[in-house]
Amino acid sequence: MRLSLSSLNGLPADVRRPAYDVANAEIGVVHLGVGAFHRAHQAVYLDDCLGLGATGWAVCGASLRSPDTSQALDPQDGLYTLATRSGSGDELRIIGSLRRLLVAPSNPKALLDAMSDPGVRIVTLTVTEKGYCHDPATGTLDEAHPDIVADLANPSAPRTAPGYLVEALARRKAAGTPPFTVLCCDNLPSNGATVARVVGHLASLRDPDLGRWVEGEVAFPSTMVDRIVPATTDADKAMVSSRLGVDDHWPVMTEPFSQWVIEDRFPTGRPPLEDVGAELVKDVRPYEDMKLRLLNGSHSTLAYLGYLAGHETIAGTMAESAFQLLVERLQDQEVTPTVPAPPGADLAAYKRALRARFANPALRHRTWQIAMDGSQKLPQRLLAPIRDRLAAGAPIALLSLGVAGWMRYVSGTDEHGQAIDVRDPLAERFRQVAHTAGPDAERLADGLLAIREVFGTDLPADPRFTGAVKAALAGLYREGAAATVRRAVAG
Repeated sequence: MRLSLSSLNGLPADVRRPAYDVANAEIGVVHLGVGAFHRAHQAVYLDDCLGLGATGWAVCGASLRSPDTSQALDPQDGLYTLATRSGSGDELRIIGSLRRLLVAPSNPKALLDAMSDPGVRIVTLTVTEKGYCHDPATGTLDEAHPDIVADLANPSAPRTAPGYLVEALARRKAAGTPPFTVLCCDNLPSNGATVARVVGHLASLRDPDLGRWVEGEVAFPSTMVDRIVPATTDADKAMVSSRLGVDDHWPVMTEPFSQWVIEDRFPTGRPPLEDVGAELVKDVRPYEDMKLRLLNGSHSTLAYLGYLAGHETIAGTMAESAFQLLVERLQDQEVTPTVPAPPGADLAAYKRALRARFANPALRHRTWQIAMDGSQKLPQRLLAPIRDRLAAGAPIALLSLGVAGWMRYVSGTDEHGQAIDVRDPLAERFRQVAHTAGPDAERLADGLLAIREVFGTDLPADPRFTGAVKAALAGLYREGAAATVRRAVAG
């Protein structure tokens, strides 16, 4: 038997169930990119809102690429299990806020119709950094991106998240329907402003009048989201199904911690998110910098160097004392001076909590998973604080070691000569650079530093940066990641 509405009442008493009539909840949110993170984060907050009686804020989730989520959850009436993992065990909860599932490539009309529905007042997104078809170094739309070119040629069958947003907004404008609020939940710098710039530019390319309307009428609040969500394994599915007594084909695993900071700007209304733990603020930027630089920057550094050192998971990496010291010193000495504390925040306590979360042995967060799409992540996670440190004339040795770890990783071959499965929009360019450079650290660094979409034009021209990165990369080739990290923290 599968998890479904009909099987809810038969679940064990220790499994938390939706506190509302799931079948009668009304859709008020369309979500683009319905993957594990959305289902462990925003969908949970909305499930809590529905439980408070705000029954008009259920979700229509859309996959922009794969039908996997729809195929797994449609037979389950959209229900799935949230397993919260800690040292004391796994707490299971059934989430019911995901009321409809669409697969965009197979039926773009259905998604556009859903986004054009006057009852939908918010469109949320978790499509990863690369899903916005922008230049990570500048935050502007990549007009030459083949999918953007295709969206301009055939706007009624978009391929991209910006294409769907623009076409749906154009339809609402033509129908006299107020625009939805666009709520980006991805790790982009100033994510609301960045998505507004990308969507507004694409709208203007289609029709200057539409571009002006988007700029003047559509709200793009910024957000900061935080929750660690490892990929679900077959063992996870078996554990959940055994506990439930019915099969759940796609549960999600997560940690107890969750945070959602949102700029409170919703012209057509919003759910009572402040009543379920979200923080509604005037300015998200301090929270964003704190998270992107302290959490994501150190997470990426651990992922690249930990993978190279032979560690499968972040917790396994943190079990090695040198990596613990690396994270502590990276955060305290080089990153914290670039992070103004948000109102009421205790940065020292925040960093201690981060390190405890990274070391949580119950979460098998793979270094390889975090290492994906590094070209889209480096600019905000490591290069932004590097720029601030250089402007202050301050050292960047540990931040540069993180960048060098990324360079060694994307070379495509590990320390034992085995191939690395590099997943990145620029993977082919990395392969070409690595092929030309061979096992020469300086040539590899020069080739990668020439990729303007990642490094811009300023950093490759600054010898303080290039020198530090090349020295760290040479150490990784000469000694390996584990020894290089031990040497970096020995002083």
